[in-house]
Amino acid sequence: MDQNGSGGDADNFDWDTEDELEIDNYAIASRSGVSLTNGEAVLGTAEVSSSADSPNSKLIDHFVGMGFSQELVTKAIEENGEENSNLILEALLRYSASSLASSSNSKLIDHFVGMGFSEEMVLKAVQENGEGNTDTILETLLTYSALEKSAPVQQHADSDDFSSDCEGNFLDDFTDIDSSSDTEEIINTGSDEESKLLYLTKMGYSEAEASVAMERCGPDSSIAELTDFICAAQMAKAADALFPVEDRKPFCNGSNYNKRRNLGYDLWKRKKQMKLEKKLLNEDDDALHLPNPMIGFGVPTEPDLITQRTLPEAAVGPPYFYYENVALAPKGVWSTISRFLYDVEPEFVDSKFFCAAARKRGYIHNLPIENRFPLLPFPPRTIHEAFPLTRKWWPSWDPRTKLNCIQTCTASARLTERIRKALEAYDGEPPLNVQKYVLDECRKWNLVWVGRNKVAPLEADEVEMLLGFPKNHTRGGGMSRTDRYKSLGNSFQVCDFYSFSFP
Repeated sequence: MDQNGSGGDADNFDWDTEDELEIDNYAIASRSGVSLTNGEAVLGTAEVSSSADSPNSKLIDHFVGMGFSQELVTKAIEENGEENSNLILEALLRYSASSLASSSNSKLIDHFVGMGFSEEMVLKAVQENGEGNTDTILETLLTYSALEKSAPVQQHADSDDFSSDCEGNFLDDFTDIDSSSDTEEIINTGSDEESKLLYLTKMGYSEAEASVAMERCGPDSSIAELTDFICAAQMAKAADALFPVEDRKPFCNGSNYNKRRNLGYDLWKRKKQMKLEKKLLNEDDDALHLPNPMIGFGVPTEPDLITQRTLPEAAVGPPYFYYENVALAPKGVWSTISRFLYDVEPEFVDSKFFCAAARKRGYIHNLPIENRFPLLPFPPRTIHEAFPLTRKWWPSWDPRTKLNCIQTCTASARLTERIRKALEAYDGEPPLNVQKYVLDECRKWNLVWVGRNKVAPLEADEVEMLLGFPKNHTRGGGMSRTDRYKSLGNSFQVCDFYSFSFP
């Protein structure tokens, strides 16, 4: 009998957990008006049910003991009643998940605000992209920031100043130094001062030159602007007579005195500017004087060829030598090169006069310049001639007809994606500040239009064509894509001046 009774107890064993039994017992007790003591039902009275040991109080204490706040438990009981503990538990879990998501959202916002973005901008980016993909949120924030920074501050800066067709424009002439795709962040205007100073010194400029340029151009200036300033200062003649200060006795009354006092202050500032630039010159012999237009002894597309020049006696005739370097090299470089090559003066040529890309170069050689003639057919001289498929997608507000200097690196996919997002935010033509942002990036990285609102960097074989090399000239042989761009950026311009130099 005992064994049978024991077996019956085993068959009727309840596999519910103690927590579930306790919750169920609470529900039963609340419906039947009984209270539980040590698992046994005890009939209660009205006084007992209204006391602190009521089922409602015990139910609240139970869920509070599980880690939920009393406020949430009370809210869940009010919404779902005391009968169904499972519904109460589901409600509590739902409340907690919502609270956790809100906390996570707050942490995400605090994270990006801590990176320097405004809270309003972060909220807008999170609403557009959701909370799941932080990379997309960051790219959107960077796009917003770039658009804000690109808003025109000075109206006198005309877009033609950035065109590769503009004489005397030095933008991007120093992009031929060895670099990789990570230099994009340094070249852009968001770089800090230490990074810019380090980058300029790696380019060959002295720390003093870089410091003066950063002081003059301001902390938000780009690498291109800084190098532009340094080279302009090297080329300028440090003459205080350019800004003479008239020796006039000021009147001590009236508005004329104030005007002349302000004029004197302006002239003092300009003289101070000249003194800063004079530091970069040191000696006038080291200053670099580039021709304008930069056509050397003449190019096939321009008149007035120079057919005679005087060479040092030691450099006349074979063996012939031919040396090429960037025209706007750091101060003293060209004089040093010339000194080691029989003091032959360099010939400076910009490839925009016979090619679709601007490329300011200097050549020291002892080749004869008589009887020069170009090779036919002429290479393409505009972007659309070189890449006719781009004409279909080229917007009317992009005035470029030539590319800037060929670089040793290429723009990243993230940059082209940011440009696409910036343009797709508008149905028609984008506003002027967006146009300026896009054009600045296109000029800096030689981006061409390949689709609606889509720009792309040049492929290696396209660069080969611009420079006059056969297609796939740098392909294979252990050359990676990065190596191909680097070798092409550092190569000779064989189209068309190279052949024109060898009669």
